Amino acid sequence: MGEVLFYHLTDTSLDQNLPRLLELSLGRGWKVVVRAGSDGRLAQIDEMLWTQGKDSFLPHGTAAMGHAALQPVFLTTGRDNPAGANILMLVAGARVDPAEAGDFDRVCLIFDGNDADALTAARADWVKVRDAGLSGTYHAQEGGTWVKKAATGGPEASGRT
Repeated sequence: MGEVLFYHLTDTSLDQNLPRLLELSLGRGWKVVVRAGSDGRLAQIDEMLWTQGKDSFLPHGTAAMGHAALQPVFLTTGRDNPAGANILMLVAGARVDPAEAGDFDRVCLIFDGNDADALTAARADWVKVRDAGLSGTYHAQEGGTWVKKAATGGPEASGRT
């Protein structure tokens, strides 16, 4: 059964963090589905990944681009996983579904802690994960690094972010 990792962005933006998380995943030989909460935000993420650095390239694609099953990073707003990715990254309003956590080794919910609606939704997702008995960890940015703050099922688990 997959674990669910919550990443609370406070110091930097999704656009600054997502490329690094994808690089780390690809470096481990993992395939990734990035699910966004809207088509508009998905298009912005696609553009950002193409232009995020002149010396780097993150191979990715969408269903509209074709060859979806060959993409190491597949961008979508739906539940499709054409390349059999082991990692699901939920961004920009995409929500955790505990029932699909078992389809992936890891589900990462990356949310903007400076957005009240995103914070409220992440708290609700934390409760869903905890109540489903899934393994979950909550990480917050502090001073440019990620700090583990809570875990489901452990002494630090409080259901709060």
